[in-house]
Amino acid sequence: MSIIGIIPARYASSRFPGKPLVQIKGMSMLERVYTQAKKAKALDEILIATDDERIAQHALSFGGRAVMTRENHPSGTDRCFEAYTLNKKKFDHVLNIQGDEPFLDPDQIDALAMACNSSVEIATQMILCKDHKVLFDKGEVKIVLNAAKEAIYFSRSVIPHIKGKNENEWPLHYNYYRHVGMYAYRVDVLEKITRLAPSQLELAESLEQLRWLENGYKIKCIETTFDSHCIDIPEDIEKVLSLMGK
Repeated sequence: MSIIGIIPARYASSRFPGKPLVQIKGMSMLERVYTQAKKAKALDEILIATDDERIAQHALSFGGRAVMTRENHPSGTDRCFEAYTLNKKKFDHVLNIQGDEPFLDPDQIDALAMACNSSVEIATQMILCKDHKVLFDKGEVKIVLNAAKEAIYFSRSVIPHIKGKNENEWPLHYNYYRHVGMYAYRVDVLEKITRLAPSQLELAESLEQLRWLENGYKIKCIETTFDSHCIDIPEDIEKVLSLMGK
């Protein structure tokens, strides 16, 4: 199986404009993500997908390869697919590496790549969440699973509700999993999901993966023990640095 890793890097984030270029302890967020991705063994190629010349030039400055995509993509998945179509070489799978997780581990990428085969439509990662504060953080997306470790639902709320128990005790009574945001797509599936119209659940939770579930696609969830955390707003930088320090 051949796999290309694509890092979507948009400049005009409503919550954090210029996020890919923000400096974190002397290195930009984008360079940190790219440097970690380069250490992975499973990727045949790495591409940065952006809509801004400043990001493209910055990528070149540290040895990355970037392609210019449209500004009006509704999600990183759509940006990944356009970048893939602009690439001369074709692959079996696309691995969407989140551009706002600067402390991802290369082994995470390799573990997700191992799930790529002809029968898996979409794969992503999850981590067991025992910390009450993290569990109830609405910025952290939780996953509800079926017996085959495929996603039933993703939510910013804590699901399931443990009836009759104090919220602080919920992680003692159920194995809650938090989403770790990389995705691997079979190329034919990636093309199909980018043609889907936004769904009601997706718009309600602001989670694009709910669109895929609503339309019958299966998302295989692979457990990881490495907690990388995403950065959505400027205040998250210190929070993530603190969590990583622990």
